[in-house]
Amino acid sequence: MIKTTLGIEGMMCSHCEAHVTEAIKKQFKVKKVSSSHEKKSAEIVSEEPIDENQLRSAVEGAGYKMVSFKTEPVEKKGLFH
Repeated sequence: MIKTTLGIEGMMCSHCEAHVTEAIKKQFKVKKVSSSHEKKSAEIVSEEPIDENQLRSAVEGAGYKMVSFKTEPVEKKGLFH
């Protein structure tokens, strides 16, 4: 699993968060997307890495500006046998 964190400018409210989240979900196979106008970011959890330029295109196509991009592996939490 991969966590991708985007810095996004232009989100002002929960409706903006929904626009960004929907734009990402519509274009990419993701497990989870969480956008925050307060943090000026979106966090994406996916099975595979997502291309930075494609993400930028999706975010900017929704009317916002992607200003940073960071990926890191995510460990699944839970019980191990």
